Amino acid sequence: MANKEKDSGTRKKPGVSSFLRGTILTDERVTRQFPFVLFLVFLGFMMITNRYRSEKTIRGIETLQNQIDELRSQSITNSARLMNVSRPSDVVKKVEQAGLGLREPVRPPKKIEVSKIRKEK
Repeated sequence: MANKEKDSGTRKKPGVSSFLRGTILTDERVTRQFPFVLFLVFLGFMMITNRYRSEKTIRGIETLQNQIDELRSQSITNSARLMNVSRPSDVVKKVEQAGLGLREPVRPPKKIEVSKIRKEK
């Protein structure tokens, strides 16, 4: 029983002095955990990388959303202009100003009806 007390007494726990001297890194308990610490560091880097990529993607989405809004407003403006330009009264005025000699028809167009032809067998 005395031997057990001596064996447990010879093994010291790492303290502040071993940390300051750097001998804590050579302790068996610390070196066993080294692969796990590396794994945690790797996961930390992956989380940081994922965060930067997601922020970059969000910035790109916001930029594209702004472009969509601008293009939508341009489209509405262009369709309003086209509607104003293609009014029949405006078209008649422009044709008269150009002096093309065209005039508006007074009579409505005639319908042409075609009778169905039966196929004989």
